[in-house]
Amino acid sequence: MHEGFGNEAGNGALAGIGVVVIGDEILSGRRQDRHLAAVTERLASRGLVVDWAQFLPDREITIVDLLRRSRADGATVFSFGGIGATPDDLTRACAATAFGRPLVRHPEAAALIEAQFGEEAYPTRIRMAELPEGATLVPNPFNRVPGFAVERHFFLPGFPEMAHAMLDHILAGPLAEIGDAGYVERSLWLVDTPESELVDLMEAFCAEHPSLRLFSLPVLSAERRLLELGFKGERPEVERAMAALVSALAERRIAVHAHRPA
Repeated sequence: MHEGFGNEAGNGALAGIGVVVIGDEILSGRRQDRHLAAVTERLASRGLVVDWAQFLPDREITIVDLLRRSRADGATVFSFGGIGATPDDLTRACAATAFGRPLVRHPEAAALIEAQFGEEAYPTRIRMAELPEGATLVPNPFNRVPGFAVERHFFLPGFPEMAHAMLDHILAGPLAEIGDAGYVERSLWLVDTPESELVDLMEAFCAEHPSLRLFSLPVLSAERRLLELGFKGERPEVERAMAALVSALAERRIAVHAHRPA
């Protein structure tokens, strides 16, 4: 795991990698969040996890408090929502307050908004160019209205169609160095074999392969019990551990399935 990421966020700390989703509509249930899953999926391929997530209302004091804490803890944060131009879009101003920077009109952001909307950029849409001083822009391929970044905090729109393409840009560019390209996950499936019968085996493998993360995920259904068992970590060690696991299960006469049984 890349140094400086994947930290434990205990005791109220907001270190590591965080996801912030802002909007009353998420908390009320009028909209369903899709951002946390998007970040989780993209980090998994790098051997990283989301250390914490927060769903916040459109309330200035709450947003500012969280951003101040995550900044103080040195977190990397993906924030979604609240960067538009309506009165309930508070994120731009809250970020400026939290980072101790004035809210100023970013000339490049203003030019992008003017190019996209022409005369209709005024008087309202141009407000989306008012960003914390010194912010860098995150390109938006959907409609060219950019997100922005301040101190490893990346602020993206609430629309998944826009935000997730922008997230890909961040992970390919500003955060391309995080994670481990050699990281893999491998698993196998067992039928009607309870976890309790394999605890000793799991403990032995954890001791033999301390650099790996073992996972055991039971699936319950009315027909039968399924168990997905596997390892996460560096490819060579994962492959060795999986081969040994198959052999150990064969010794116990436990059938192994490479894919989830239908």
